[in-house]
Amino acid sequence: MTPEQLSFHRDLLIEKLEGLLGTAGKTIEELTKDDDSFPDPVDRAMSESSISIVLRKSDRERKFIQKIRSALKKIQDGSYGECEDCSDEISGERLRARPEATLCINCKEEQETMEKQFGK
Repeated sequence: MTPEQLSFHRDLLIEKLEGLLGTAGKTIEELTKDDDSFPDPVDRAMSESSISIVLRKSDRERKFIQKIRSALKKIQDGSYGECEDCSDEISGERLRARPEATLCINCKEEQETMEKQFGK
């Protein structure tokens, strides 16, 4: 991968990371502003359901942040763009769509097929 391509992908990753980190602060604000005094059990249930959704979203974002940071480390150590399973190069098209990708398209498709078969 050329230095220009690495720079392009690093910029994409940093942009995604900054967006997610900004969202994390809003999530914390959202969770702390709720009023816990609900006279109606239905209101309380709705509030708890909303909190659960926010927490699941936050957990997905946390995992995504970890993937982005891992990709940025790979750019630094020179292993960015290499499939973790087969060691082939991940296509530029795939990396433009998912700069945090760790698997080439063939290995990713195989992984998804296995997940469908075994219900993961």
